[in-house]
Amino acid sequence: MKMILQFHDELIFEVVAKNIDAAKEKIVSIMLNSSKIDVPLLVEARIGNN
Repeated sequence: MKMILQFHDELIFEVVAKNIDAAKEKIVSIMLNSSKIDVPLLVEARIGNN
């Protein structure tokens, strides 16, 4: 897994196809727990071919 682009509030990763589900879970978990604030964070993860 390698982050290849950050654009405003979007992060784009390159992930080997067989690791997509595990990478998606890990990325969402990291983002949800990245900061302890009173406002809940919303994290969405989507998968595309390119």
